[in-house]
Amino acid sequence: MIPILELKTQYAEIREEVERAVCEVLSRTHYILGPEVAAFEKEFAEWNGAAYGIGCASGTDALVLALKAVGVKPGDEVIAPPFTFMATAGAVSSIGAQPVFCDIQPGSFNLDPAEIEKLITPRTKAIEVVHLYGHPADMDPILEIARKHHLKVVEDCAQATGATYHGKKVGTMGDAGAFSFFPSKNLGCAGDGGLVLTNNADVDERVRCLRGHGSRRKYFHDELGTNSRLDEVQAAVLRVKLRHLERWNEKRRAVAAKYSEHLKGFVTPPPVAPGCQHVFHQYTLRTTRRDEMMTYLNEKGVGAIIYYPLALHLQQVYAAMGHKLGDFPVTEKAQDEVLSLPMYPELNEGQIEQVVQTVKDFHSQPVQAG
Repeated sequence: MIPILELKTQYAEIREEVERAVCEVLSRTHYILGPEVAAFEKEFAEWNGAAYGIGCASGTDALVLALKAVGVKPGDEVIAPPFTFMATAGAVSSIGAQPVFCDIQPGSFNLDPAEIEKLITPRTKAIEVVHLYGHPADMDPILEIARKHHLKVVEDCAQATGATYHGKKVGTMGDAGAFSFFPSKNLGCAGDGGLVLTNNADVDERVRCLRGHGSRRKYFHDELGTNSRLDEVQAAVLRVKLRHLERWNEKRRAVAAKYSEHLKGFVTPPPVAPGCQHVFHQYTLRTTRRDEMMTYLNEKGVGAIIYYPLALHLQQVYAAMGHKLGDFPVTEKAQDEVLSLPMYPELNEGQIEQVVQTVKDFHSQPVQAG
């Protein structure tokens, strides 16, 4: 079986580095907001070309803290795509604001700038941009719209660490960027972890306050915050893995290039827009025979999975918004056609060939009736 993701090979490669770093933390016995977190925050910000990095407990928390820090309040509206993981809109809802869904581009699967302005109302406070699957959203027109209407921009970079848009890394172009270090991510820790990037000193200061119970000075609380801290062990793991990340992302791009070269004509490979550097958190193709193809691949020992089978505007949790099938046609077409193949840096030539051949074999099968 070739799984959709496999982490053991990567761990074996860096095992000595990781275990040495973790043991140093354990022997130091400083487990929360210590030198590893401070060092990782600085290194990650510098690696991305940002001024500030603030570690927190998860990617979801990073979104919540970023939204609050840029000034989103209960009753505000935040424009966001419906084709994404639940955390994108859930972070908005969790602070009492209202997600306003906006359709996506058919190629990148990201927000369509042409659809944004018609959704802006006096209550609109921010645009939440997702760089889905590792492909950057079209930021220039989005930022221009935000400037024109005095809106904040929060980037959801959970799947796109290291991706670039015209030479700029994601998470550095808006008012804040939220990152997830969930173990499956391109840069993943050994548990949950997240971080907010920003170039704004006020946003940096606010996120640091909010992540520690609204406290700027120990035992003195200025506002209602939360407990959301990246711990020392996770920071130590991330510092080790950050040193390898560019090489791993290059390997992902190499795997993706081979998939696309050999699968063109059988499926629609994921495009890469001019000026963009994809990091292929997922290799997500499109096919009109998606469900049938996924079943075939899994039966033949090739992991395949759907990200995401039901868009957010059609989820029960947002039923009260009153959306129906047909409201976001590009999103709905994507949810019916997308399929992700195995993608991780350690895939070898034999495995890549097996994945490609299995996809081709599927297309030699007769189309099922019905």
